[in-house]
Amino acid sequence: MAGCRGSWCCCCRWCCCCGERETRTPEELTILGETQEEEDEILPRKDYESLDYDRCINDPYLEVLETMDNKKGRRYEAVKWMMVFAIGVCTGLVGLFVDFFVRLFTQLKFGVVQTSVEECSQKGCLALSLLELLGFNLTFVFLGSLLVLIEPVAAGSGIPEIKCYLNGVKVPGIVRLRTLVCKVFGVLFSVAGGLFVGKEGPMIHSGAVVGAGLPQFQSISFRKIQFNFPYFRSDRDKRDFVSAGAAAGVAAAFGAPIGGTLFSLEEGSSFWNQGLTWKVLFCSMSATFTLNFFRSGIQFGSWGSFQLPGLLNFGEFKCSDSDKKCHLWTAVDLGFFVLMGVIGGLLGATFNCLNKRLAKYRMRNVHPKPKLVRVLESLLVSLVTTVVVFVASMVLGECRQMSSSQIGNDSLLLQVTSEDVNSSIKTFFCPNETYNDMATLFFNPQESAILQLFHQDGTFSPITLALFFILYFLLACWTYGISVPSGLFVPSLLCGAAFGRLVANVLKSYIGLGHVYSGTFALIGAAAFLGGVVRMTISLTVILIESTNEITYGLPIMITLMVAKWTGDFFNKGIYDIHVGLRGVPLLEWETEAEMDRLRASDIMEPNLTYVYPHTRIQSLVSILRTTVHHAFPVVTENRGNEKEFMKGNQLISNNIKFKKSSILTRAGEQRRRSQSMKSYPSSELRNMCDEHVTSEEPAEKEDLLQQMLERRYTPYPNLYPDQSPSEDWTMEERFRPLTFHGLILRSQLVTLLVRGVCYSESQSSASQPRLSYAEMAEDYPRYPDIHDLDLTLLNPRMIVDVTPYMNPSPFTVSPNSSVSQVFNLFRTMGLRHLPVVNAVGEIVGIITRHNLTYEFLQARLRQHYQTI
Repeated sequence: MAGCRGSWCCCCRWCCCCGERETRTPEELTILGETQEEEDEILPRKDYESLDYDRCINDPYLEVLETMDNKKGRRYEAVKWMMVFAIGVCTGLVGLFVDFFVRLFTQLKFGVVQTSVEECSQKGCLALSLLELLGFNLTFVFLGSLLVLIEPVAAGSGIPEIKCYLNGVKVPGIVRLRTLVCKVFGVLFSVAGGLFVGKEGPMIHSGAVVGAGLPQFQSISFRKIQFNFPYFRSDRDKRDFVSAGAAAGVAAAFGAPIGGTLFSLEEGSSFWNQGLTWKVLFCSMSATFTLNFFRSGIQFGSWGSFQLPGLLNFGEFKCSDSDKKCHLWTAVDLGFFVLMGVIGGLLGATFNCLNKRLAKYRMRNVHPKPKLVRVLESLLVSLVTTVVVFVASMVLGECRQMSSSQIGNDSLLLQVTSEDVNSSIKTFFCPNETYNDMATLFFNPQESAILQLFHQDGTFSPITLALFFILYFLLACWTYGISVPSGLFVPSLLCGAAFGRLVANVLKSYIGLGHVYSGTFALIGAAAFLGGVVRMTISLTVILIESTNEITYGLPIMITLMVAKWTGDFFNKGIYDIHVGLRGVPLLEWETEAEMDRLRASDIMEPNLTYVYPHTRIQSLVSILRTTVHHAFPVVTENRGNEKEFMKGNQLISNNIKFKKSSILTRAGEQRRRSQSMKSYPSSELRNMCDEHVTSEEPAEKEDLLQQMLERRYTPYPNLYPDQSPSEDWTMEERFRPLTFHGLILRSQLVTLLVRGVCYSESQSSASQPRLSYAEMAEDYPRYPDIHDLDLTLLNPRMIVDVTPYMNPSPFTVSPNSSVSQVFNLFRTMGLRHLPVVNAVGEIVGIITRHNLTYEFLQARLRQHYQTI
């Protein structure tokens, strides 16, 4: 804003402005979805929709319930269980596809480059080997970045977007088939291209897309392919299946079905019940064992044996039989684990802070530019990463003595782990029976490097581990957020494992603790760093326990994750919450802060309502739909009783009516209270709505953007009598007259009624209006027609629509005196989209949506509350 000075026109970070600089209030910034100058934080945007998780109990739905018997109910439940099983199987197959081709491309790349390095180390042509590695990596990353240009939502891990969806926010394009295809092939190329990203995070997104699309039996990408499948045509069912698909993605990635179920519960779904728990767990089990069955058969030729439960295998943690002093962990180690948790939280907070600054830089300097710039940024990151990996492996590594092989152990899983560890050792520039420790970590797939740190008996140099950690930390932080599909779990685990192994080396070599088991400290370090980055507790604890197959690690992992989360939360949010905030998504937390109970529902509601009457003319409905962006409208009738006549004759009646008037909140009274405070609403809105208290001013030559938005949004609409226009001389009571509440009707329902010509003429009875069934009302789900794209010339604008059979007559409502915590808990746990505020005599006085319950909005209202005390 340094350029906006004086009275001339300029464009800046907030807006294009003319004249003197105007200070925005928090409410104005919230409406525009812009940033505050003080904290430079992006406020939640209002163009995000909520999901309709609450059932609309209208006449078409009641007709379906009338025909529903126990047999049909059991069949519906059986179909749902079959869909859940199919989602799990398909998610497992997607993971198998990604893993197979990542292994194929990685083996091809490292096979060619390793042979070249071994030959060129003697001939002195290492530059040629570097060019070969650059050729492979840049090609793969270029292909992955091109796929993100096709579907930008496929970038990143997808976990922030899925978390928003499960929280009740509709993120455009997040669960489309095209997104799945770009995500799967994109993560395949980005991982094979040597970027410091993982495929486990995108697996969660892929599972969620499978869960959303499979039960629909249709896709916008294949419009001509239609199946007559009448089930699950609502946001409620779709969101439940997305919960199951996300859990299946976690289960397939880590071989952790219970952890996947807890992830879906902890990280997203605001509505949960026992039946959904069983279905999500069953879906996770199906995904785990599908992937396990095929991977074990393909990799070992042993069909029917389940040896590889997930894409990421931690192996078996076991002390050597010859080392009698060795223990996986002891009570003394818990103190070190707590300290590692603190350090992991600090490192995670630093990682998140740096990545947030990078993300903001990209939003301001990369994303506004042509899309090719994003591809060039991805290629630059790949180039730097490849050069760093190659040079560090060739120059910075030390030759370390190899340990004795463990292949003679009885455990099959331990044999597999030992073979993987020994086969991934790199001996670049080292004599016989020694290996290059830096090349062993850098010149391998990330999963193999994690196994090296967990199970390699040979030592890694402390200098090597420190350099590896620093380089990997910086490059992984730079990489997360570029325009390629990328996960963060594996890079965080590998970075943390190096940190933990470094701690173990220090304790062994410099403090003399001979009982320390390096693998345990590497695991705890991985948990500490990952917990400090993502701030997950319950689900991550179970995921790591299931991945290690060692229940004795439960206590140290849980303590470490708790300490890491508490430490990191002291400085900033988790990485996924940060990226949710950068997108301006109105995410609802688990609960509100205690001080928010100073507010009531009347303090946060929106009293400026756009409403419809039970019987409304078509031209009024079209006007409302085309000039507003609201997704639901209260169905009301006006309450205009002549109570003054009754007050004249009887003092008792007069007193009772006065008490009613004083104790009942009205829209006009609330608007007057807010207008008098002069703090609750922007000045532009006060000029529009509060003509009794603010002197009207001549409109500026160039209207303010915010004022235009507010005028479009809050203009009163004459619904019952289209020929009657709102007068400029109306009083506050006339503008905000009492309205008796009868129900809610959605925009999609009104559009469907107009498209299908559901109306009657003035000379007819409303009983002559055509009736629509539940299947006809849901036929266009999930993409209902846009009112601006419809040709309504054939409809008589004087015809009347009876909306009462299709409205929801019994939505959840709250009293104006309800505390904010009550409103918040009801809204979040029931998965609501709109919450009407109804006073004691059944008059609607306002409405609450998701945006009225965001942390930023409540904080702004609380500040105004303190100012008006």
